[in-house]
Amino acid sequence: MKFRNPLSSLFASMALIAVVACSMHAEEIRHSFIGVGKANKTVIVGEDGKIEWRIDLPASDGWVLPNGNVLLALYGTKGFPTGGVVEIDRKTKKFLFEYKGGQKEVSTVVPLDDDKFLVSELGPEPRAIVINRKGETLQTTPLACQKKNAHMQTRMLRVLPNGNYIAPHLLDFAVKEYEPKTGRVLKSFPTDDRGREKRDWPFTAIRLKDGNTLIGCTNGNRIIEIDGTGKIVWSVTNKDIGEKLFDDACGVQRLPNGNTVVTSYHAKGNSVKLFEETRDKKVVWRYSGMKAGFHHFQILTTNGKPLADNTWK
Repeated sequence: MKFRNPLSSLFASMALIAVVACSMHAEEIRHSFIGVGKANKTVIVGEDGKIEWRIDLPASDGWVLPNGNVLLALYGTKGFPTGGVVEIDRKTKKFLFEYKGGQKEVSTVVPLDDDKFLVSELGPEPRAIVINRKGETLQTTPLACQKKNAHMQTRMLRVLPNGNYIAPHLLDFAVKEYEPKTGRVLKSFPTDDRGREKRDWPFTAIRLKDGNTLIGCTNGNRIIEIDGTGKIVWSVTNKDIGEKLFDDACGVQRLPNGNTVVTSYHAKGNSVKLFEETRDKKVVWRYSGMKAGFHHFQILTTNGKPLADNTWK
């Protein structure tokens, strides 16, 4: 007769209970973020979904800087009729720096080293400029895009690790990499592979650590990831996730865990405004607060921890 140790059965049962308990108590994802747009103006939303900070300024791009201040690219307002850039003290809401746009619109701003800023100005001569805190233009890079519709010339202009610029040009259906000093287009990635009637206008383009580029295709309600040759290696749409969460997919952000957060700018009422999806296209977090969608955003913390990487660094 084979002897069975009762303790082994007990330990096995305890191990099973521990695994089940851990799975039942898996930590819920919570994000805080800064969100910008026309309807919502500028807000910082805490991990509990409540507004922690707000200022009545419509913006198309925004950051929380390491010093805690907020940096914004403004839509046209009474004080900034052609758009502009402001750095704001969060406690006093005073402007610590301001720049007024010189053409029709300012669409993006990126903080650089040495108290400089990269700004995209839209209008008759679309350009990327580097300015200092005196508002002086230190460098100008012309942008090779259409000139009939200033608002749709470019959006989330960014700096790459190699110092080049990457610019999504909406109505050109192209993401272009520029050499800043000469304005030479080094690479151009098309986004009209499904036909221009799909309106896959590129709005955000983020160069990932592996050299791929993540692109938000606005009205096309699609996110694509392309390799260095422009080949699509990953994409996601409403059909893939089984819900109609994409509603003008403007801003996107790739998190350190490999997941992607998307904002739906046209979302209204109780609809989902931001959501996080995994590589295998499962939605693991969503935000339905406020009454309108965000133009762009930045995730600031996840479950109490600041993001190790942010897309402007």
